[in-house]
Amino acid sequence: MSTIPMLAEKASRYGTVAIILHWLIAAGILTLIGMGLIMDHVALEPMRLFQLYQLHKSIGISVLLLVCLRVGWRLTHAAPVLPADMPVAERGAAHLAHLALYGLQIILPLSGWAMVSASVLGIPTVLFGTIPWPDLPVLATLQNKAPVEAVLKEFHHWAAWTLAVLIILHAAAALRHALILRDSVFERMLPWPVGSSRRK
Repeated sequence: MSTIPMLAEKASRYGTVAIILHWLIAAGILTLIGMGLIMDHVALEPMRLFQLYQLHKSIGISVLLLVCLRVGWRLTHAAPVLPADMPVAERGAAHLAHLALYGLQIILPLSGWAMVSASVLGIPTVLFGTIPWPDLPVLATLQNKAPVEAVLKEFHHWAAWTLAVLIILHAAAALRHALILRDSVFERMLPWPVGSSRRK
């Protein structure tokens, strides 16, 4: 039997790769949410709006690739154990929340990619103005793109709001562990150990 999974199970913190990916993805998603709010609610000049959309697409695809790496890493590296006295219901809620976060982090950029692929404007995606990115098959060749684009746009909109709510709940839970419960959960994903008091 390999000893690597056993060592991973005993870890009190996530590994360096997982931590780096977590914070890169978090920064990307928060940036995308901010950009989305600006694109929806701020009157911008057409060229500035076009540039913002292009950057939004570039960051969105980058986040999708990072999330795929994160999922692959997570499947091959066990997460640190939760405190032994954490209630079963709380453990279940934490696992469900993480699954929902992973799912939305994949679904949201995929839906954006699909929306761009089905766009009636047919504007090509060039990541950061350098790397051409293809449209998704089938969607780019639809005869009547408008209704498909409208459905995907609505889905993308509400998926973004759902992810935003989950992020707020995730942050609130982390702060609860750090400030109220004062256990080891919060610092497991910090770039450096804090040495907080832990449950016994």
